[in-house]
Parts: sequence; structure tokens; C-alpha cells
Amino acid sequence: MSFTLAIVGRPNVGKSTLFNRLVGQRLALVDDQPGVTRDLREGAARLGDLRFTVVDTAGLEEVTDDSLQGRMRRLTERAVGMADACLFLIDARTGITPTDEVFADILRRSSKKVILAANKAEGRAAEAGIYEAFGLGLGDPIAISAEHGEGMAELLVALQPLVDAAEEAAADDAPETDVDLDEDLEDGVPRTPTRAKPLQIAVVGRPNAGKSTLINQLLGEDRLLTGPEAGITRDAISVRMDWNGTPVRIFDTAGMRKKAKVQEKLEKLSVSDGLRAVKFAEVVVVLLDAAIPFEQQDLRIADLAEREGRAVVVAVNKWDIEDDKQSKLRELKEAFERLLPQLRGAPLITVSAKTGRGMDRLQAAVLKAHEVWNRRVPTATLNRWLAAMVEAHPPPAPAGRRIKLRYMTQAKTRPPGFVVMCSFPDKMSASYERYLINGLRLDFDMPGTPIRLWFRGQGDDNPYKNKTKSTPSRLRKHLGKAPADAPKPYRGKKQQKT
Repeated sequence: MSFTLAIVGRPNVGKSTLFNRLVGQRLALVDDQPGVTRDLREGAARLGDLRFTVVDTAGLEEVTDDSLQGRMRRLTERAVGMADACLFLIDARTGITPTDEVFADILRRSSKKVILAANKAEGRAAEAGIYEAFGLGLGDPIAISAEHGEGMAELLVALQPLVDAAEEAAADDAPETDVDLDEDLEDGVPRTPTRAKPLQIAVVGRPNAGKSTLINQLLGEDRLLTGPEAGITRDAISVRMDWNGTPVRIFDTAGMRKKAKVQEKLEKLSVSDGLRAVKFAEVVVVLLDAAIPFEQQDLRIADLAEREGRAVVVAVNKWDIEDDKQSKLRELKEAFERLLPQLRGAPLITVSAKTGRGMDRLQAAVLKAHEVWNRRVPTATLNRWLAAMVEAHPPPAPAGRRIKLRYMTQAKTRPPGFVVMCSFPDKMSASYERYLINGLRLDFDMPGTPIRLWFRGQGDDNPYKNKTKSTPSRLRKHLGKAPADAPKPYRGKKQQKT
């Protein structure tokens, strides 16, 4: 998709609603209050036969200082500069406002192709606003309703020549190469990230831990909105990049506070969007603040990633302002092993999102965690290992009956999952399960990754269990029913012979 369309306009005119309509999913958060969208969100749009990239932007406001609104405006202006065309959206029910006129003048002076659309145009109440839009000097307005899907055919007609021209230009500029991606597949899952299926990473943590700043440092540009205010990020924004030769897709998520502190509806939507990003990701980077690491909420977030079965990397940010680094690092490692035993062996990396220190170590830790998350152990090796583990420490004997571990195999990867066939699987203790999981981590070099272990029974060893002593069914079938006048067998006491 070589054509990029940026949706711009003042706050609360329906830009995110139209974005969701074009991509066919509820990706962007939508609420009645203005200013919900703050970052740039890209999506693959589909309108009729057209395929293009659409960018949802923050609402344009007449602010140019370093406030939050001013930084949002600069980010939107940057998106306009990168896009091939702009879709300028106004509210047909409100009509043309002075803010609309200011930004229409800015767009009219730019060299970008601008399409004017009047949203919320359903019903007769919007007719006056549509007629007013002719005075902006941006051509005939297209009356649409993003919420109800009205006017999409007219929007398709306006976009068709622009998309066709962009595709022709891209075909002329494309190099004549035929790249064959030779993927190392196992069970249909690519082990090596490719451009078609990049490595998916989610950066999660508490508010103001530096998640957006970290991603901007990796990108080498101010792609995401940052600042000293806590809770700037609201949507889970995904960004594609080439991380030193590795194709990745990074999700920037909203800061997650304690559930009791989350009261506003918008923050609840932001947190749920971040939780969804964790489920999409393959590797989760839990970002901590070096000044206040391993708070209760940090532990909950790390435990959530482990329960979702994702590879986890713990990164401690703002390391550049730490004075006694050696002593602090010892404290962090001790607290990590004590507070998160379920992630024993997971990498703990110190970074500085502001200066870029530690980014190479972070990438190495992420790639290692992803490789372990995809690892498969041969069945023969597993069964030799299981025999040695049972010999060193036999399983418990509940009610005096020894549990026999007969066979073990790996059922899945991503994360590694193993099945042990045994007798009395429901009697297996949690302590012995932990013993086997810790042994798998140590002996097969699987530090930190979640490991799933299931115990299954193979049926009872006694083939005659639950068998009755009556005549077998196949014999009864051949004998048939006894005649009605046949004498019944004598059931009384046996008579003595005289």
C-alpha cells in the first residue's frame, strides 16, 4: 500500500470514528469528550477495491507552545507532511468555526492534495453546515456519516484517482528485484522474524515510566508523543521498524495504574487496549522506573505477561540518573528473584531511554527471549531427561500408591508446553510440578520463558476392570433367547442324595 491518507481536523469531529470505519476494526479509542486521540495511529484501510494506509491524528488546536496540546499539534503537522493526501474533516452539525478556517487556510497553502468532508451529515440538521463548507476554498465537501457509513461511495470516487496515481508512481520507482524469504519453519511457525511477519513486542509498565521515550529512541525520531505529564499515551500504538536488521512491530501502551485508581471510562478503555496489545505480542518488555522499581503494580503487570504465556524481558529505565549503579543493580537482582520467582532467569536490563544507553543489550535480550520462546526439545532427549529426574527424586506416593511417569513429549511452542503421561495425574503435587519445570529451565537453557506442563493418564493397567462375570455379549448373540416353555433353572437349596 503506497498511498497514505492523513485524517485531520479539530477535536471531536469524528476522525477516530472514520478511521475505525476505514480499517474495519475498533482500533482507535472513541469517546464523546474531545481530545481522546493524542498519538498518530496507522492502519490498513479498505474502501471498496481501494487499499491504502490511513493515519488517525490528534485534533488540531490553535496552540504553538510546548504544552501538551502544542506537542500534539506538531505531531499532527508532521503526519500531514508525511502523507500523500489529507482528509480535512469538519462537523456538519456545528458548522464552520474560526478554528476550521485557520487550519483550512494552512492546508490550502500547502502543496498537499486535500479532500474536504463534512461528518455527522445524517439528517436535515447538517444541511446548513454542508453549505457553509463551500466557503473554505477546498473544493466541494463530501457529506458523510462515519458512524453510520453514509457517503463512503462518494469518498471512494474522490480517492480513486489519487490512489491509482500513487500506485503507478510506486511501480515506476520500485527496484527490479525478486527477494526470496527463506524462513525456518517448524510446525508452521516462522522461527526467524520477516517483514511479512515481524517480531511483535509490547512495552508495558506504570505511567511515566518512559515507554514512549524508549520507542522514540529506537526509531531515532519523535514518532510518539512524550512529556513530563503522566498518562499521555492512551491508545496502544503499533510502530513497524527495522531494529538493527530485525523486522519488528512495537506496541506502545498506556500506563497501567492500580485497578482501584482507574475511575474514568477513558482510562479503563486505555488499559484494556494495552492488555489486548500484550495478547498480540510475542515478547513483552516490562519497563520499570529505576527510582521506584518493583512496586505492586509492576509485579502485577509482569505476572500478567507470564500468565498470558509471553516471553518477558524486564528493563529498568532512567539508569542515567542513578548514582550508585553497582549497589542498585545488586538490589534489583535480589528483589527480582524474590518477588518474581515465576520468571526466574528472565533477563534484567538497565537502559536509559533518554540517552540511548543499553539499547544493544535490550535487543540481544529480546531476541534471546524470543528464541527460547520458540524452542523445541526432541522427544528422545526429553524421556532420557525424565528418567534421570525421576531417579534423582521420585514422585510422591499419595495413599501409598506410587505415581509412575511413563512418557514425556513437547506438545507445543510459543510458549513451550510439555505433556507427561503418568498414572494418577490428578494426584500429582504442585511441588513436584515445580521441580520438573525448574529442571527444564536449567537443563535445556529456558530462562525466564513461561513453561506449561500437563499431566495426562493412560488408562488403568488392569484390562479386566469393570468387567462383569455374566455371559459375554458376543456369546449371548449366538445363543439367542430361551424358549418360553423352557424350564427355568433351579434356584433353591441343593438336595442331598439318599
